Order: sequence, then structure tokens, then C-alpha cells
Amino acid sequence: RGLDKLKTSNELFVLTYGALVAQIVKDYATDEEVNKQLDKLGYNMGIRLVDDFLAKNPTKCNNFRETADAIVKAMKYFLCINANIANFSANGDEFSLLIDSNPLIEFVELPPDNSHKDLCYLNILAGGIRGAP
Repeated sequence: RGLDKLKTSNELFVLTYGALVAQIVKDYATDEEVNKQLDKLGYNMGIRLVDDFLAKNPTKCNNFRETADAIVKAMKYFLCINANIANFSANGDEFSLLIDSNPLIEFVELPPDNSHKDLCYLNILAGGIRGAP
């Protein structure tokens, strides 16, 4: 029953995310301001989601690679986003997340005139990762 409820929440977020971004675009004058708001929203969500994730997955990350694995697992769990880890730096302090499929882009309608070329539509993900200490 809990997974059905989570799946419903995921689907609702996916369906409404485009409308949320469209409203933020209307509320702020520049793409830079919109990007900041999306990052801030993601950051606040990340702080709360990490608590929920750790409550359900009580494991401690002992190194950065384990942290990367936990981020991939959390993205799958909360957002149904499939990601892979790649390009770990030589000193192990940077990596890339390659997103195979992202449901957040399925219902996107961006203006055809390229008027928001500096908009980082998925900046909420960067903020969420940043907010998950």
C-alpha cells in the first residue's frame, strides 16, 4: 500500500512540475531568477527527502562513491528517475550522473521562440542534490 501511495505522489509531481515551472516563469522577470527559485525549491525538498530516505534506508555512506550510489537510489525511489554514475574523478571528489529516462520532461511545453534560452528547467534536481547533505 505504501508503494502505491508513493507512486501516486511521483505521478502527481511529474504531471504538475511543468505547470509549476510555467508559474515561476510568469512570477519572475529573468531566467536567472527562475533558476534560483527552482534551485531553492529543490534544496528545501532535498533537506526533507533525505530525512525520509535515511529513515527507510538506515545505512551510512562511508565514502563519496557510496554517497553517489545513495543519490541514484533516492532519485529512483522518489522521482522514478533512472540514473547511472560515471566519470569519477581521479581523486574521487567528483562524478557525473547520467539520467537514462526522466519523467519530469514528459509533459513539458516550452515556448517555441527560444525566449527562455537560459532557463535551467531541471534546476530543481541540482537543488535537491545540494540539499541532501
